[in-house]
Amino acid sequence: MRSPQALRNGENPSPHRRNSNFSTPSATPHHPASHFHSTVTVHKLRRFNSLILLFRLAAFCFSLTSSVFMITTNSRSSSSSPHWYDFEAFRFVLAANAIVAVYSLFEMVASVWEISRDTTLFPESLQVWFDFGHDQVFAYLLVSANSAGTEMARTLRNTNTCTATNAFCVQSDISIALGFAGFLFLGFSSLLSGFRVVCFIINGSRFHL
Repeated sequence: MRSPQALRNGENPSPHRRNSNFSTPSATPHHPASHFHSTVTVHKLRRFNSLILLFRLAAFCFSLTSSVFMITTNSRSSSSSPHWYDFEAFRFVLAANAIVAVYSLFEMVASVWEISRDTTLFPESLQVWFDFGHDQVFAYLLVSANSAGTEMARTLRNTNTCTATNAFCVQSDISIALGFAGFLFLGFSSLLSGFRVVCFIINGSRFHL
């Protein structure tokens, strides 16, 4: 039946209006779940890469400083004083830290590239294995060199060399200590790059959601 108000206004409500309460609500626009997950992944990956960049920056700074300290050990000494190149272990320390400094600089560039462009410098599969493999090799190189340098420094302490030129031995010790600090941060980078390799093997991506 028509309502009194409808009869007075001459309205004839259609069946569609009478059943309007049962009409299907229109769909509201929404973002796809895949887009949401992709955005979350990008943000997490960017923070993860920022942490790697921080570790690589620290490894670069310590390794470079170690090389500088070692190469300048004899800058104020006379020609009769010992030199870093007179000892094979100290030459090894200088070479290893210089190599790690150059490698860390390259990896810093790769990390900045990845953070700014959301893509790896090399193809992803090559990048994750390149980072992890070189992190392992150079970490072992660095710890071996600094261990050899530590043994040589300990040997020199038992001779008259450090008594006559104590500054040479002190600066050598500082260089070796800085090299171990560089190894520590390179080891942290190696752990994170190893995590990326595992994620890539399991998920086909360098980061796990």
